[in-house]
Amino acid sequence: MGVNVHRQQAESQGSVPIAIVTVSDTRTPETDVSGRLIRELAEAAGHVVVDYRIVRDEPDQVEQALDDFAAGLARVIIFNGGTGISRRDRTFDVLSRRLEKTLPGFGELFRMLSYQEVGAAAMLSRATAGVYRDRIVVSTPGSPNAVRLAMEKLLLPEIQHLAWELVRT
Repeated sequence: MGVNVHRQQAESQGSVPIAIVTVSDTRTPETDVSGRLIRELAEAAGHVVVDYRIVRDEPDQVEQALDDFAAGLARVIIFNGGTGISRRDRTFDVLSRRLEKTLPGFGELFRMLSYQEVGAAAMLSRATAGVYRDRIVVSTPGSPNAVRLAMEKLLLPEIQHLAWELVRT
């Protein structure tokens, strides 16, 4: 089967339940612009946000959110924030240890597209994606521009296909 046939079959499954995790030491629900943007873009595309949480950039909090949401209704878990190289940026480190399968193309494509917008600074991003407990896990930088790029150019065009691949027989 070709990719177009897969997409058609995936679309017949309907909306995708999504969980959002904002990783930040400073954001609150009122100031979480990127988390709100993920929700708005996902819902505008017909998907349902079933869980949302803000956690500090502490490994145990990132791990707890991953485990909690992987045990819930979400088929896609989107983390934003903590993907840089500063001392406090630990989201990538936690998730990369836990992913059972990686989707290297997500990070590669994200950095390629980001390069077109920000130049060589794109190499500082450790955006990643993979599979954990039959869930798609995506991790993007926390800036609204990065979130919009990841959602509009990469994730939303393939989200049904990604979620379907994990359950198809």
